[in-house]
Amino acid sequence: MTGIANVRELLTRNLRQSGIYIAFVAIVALFAILTDGKLLGPTNLTNIVLQYSYILVLAIGMVIVIIGGHIDLSVGSVVALAGATAAVVMIKQGQPWWVGVLAALAVGLLAGAWQGFWVAFVGIPAFITTLAGMLLFRGLTFRVLDNISLSPVPAEYANIATGFQNGLFGGNGYDVFTLVIFAIAVAGYVFSEIRKRRAAIAYKQTVGATPLFITKLVIVAAVVMWFAWQLANYRGLPNVLIILAVLVLVYTVVTTRTVFGRHVYAIGGNLTAATLSGVKVKWVNFGIMLNMGLLAGVAGVVYSARSNGAQPSAGEMFELDAIAASFIGGAAVTGGVGRVTGAIVGGLIMAIMTNGMQLLGYEQSIQNIVKGLVLLLAVAFDVWNKRRAGAR
Repeated sequence: MTGIANVRELLTRNLRQSGIYIAFVAIVALFAILTDGKLLGPTNLTNIVLQYSYILVLAIGMVIVIIGGHIDLSVGSVVALAGATAAVVMIKQGQPWWVGVLAALAVGLLAGAWQGFWVAFVGIPAFITTLAGMLLFRGLTFRVLDNISLSPVPAEYANIATGFQNGLFGGNGYDVFTLVIFAIAVAGYVFSEIRKRRAAIAYKQTVGATPLFITKLVIVAAVVMWFAWQLANYRGLPNVLIILAVLVLVYTVVTTRTVFGRHVYAIGGNLTAATLSGVKVKWVNFGIMLNMGLLAGVAGVVYSARSNGAQPSAGEMFELDAIAASFIGGAAVTGGVGRVTGAIVGGLIMAIMTNGMQLLGYEQSIQNIVKGLVLLLAVAFDVWNKRRAGAR
């Protein structure tokens, strides 16, 4: 009975987060069975990483926006404008690929600064500001491209989203480099978890039973290394996965270990208390929107590189996918709650569902219905969880 109690405690200690991982495992298992294992094949797993990487990049920025109590409806248009600017710089003006990357990031920063000014210093709600931005930046995209698509981009630029790192350490039918990188990541995760557990014990905080802790580490390590083996047996480590991993690590530190991160949570949790505590609310809000613009620029580079060009209609509905990923990943509608890793898991849930339904041949209409219901259930779960906590 003690073991059952420990499992129950582990799952209910943070029901919002534990529910996400349980749902993720269940959805993966369901579609793996329905597709006769095709979902988890090396080729398909690699395609999922390549096809949905830009949504995951946007989800990182969007969850920070939502934690701060805002919303951003313009990120899809910023993605399109950033990609269009990069394409014009490289194709029409003949500049090197890295100049195109810098131009896209600069556009993202300018868009973020523009919207941050109206939100933070003028006081216009982010919903209205970014709704206007969605129209404004989409119109600028059409102007920049003269209403036509532009391609192809230089091979080095396309390699950002379509290239792989493999063969560096050799391997007989598989890529050793991929396995080594993932093994290092697993070692880092295990070290971090052990360190956090020891710190919690030192401060006399409640921790789970040791057997459960070890079981969790073993399961996570096994799943990660299995995923690494699948990638290693296909084409190796995708460049976009490296970019995404770096962003996840950086923003996990930013949101959990920096003053800016703590202030974002404070503003989203209780704006009045944050203001009275001396938080520079205007500048933090400006930083939130500026950061979202930067990540939209990164997503614009990734998307245009994968598309091998720029199109006026690029990025449509990206903002809804990013918002859905954040809410499914545990962000609260009222702000103040959410994690970068949760947003990534939420994005992966959306990616797995979309890819699985595509493999099963479902029409786009059915896919939209299912994703809409999942988003609604995720928010309903958040509301129920708050009521449950308030009733205690």
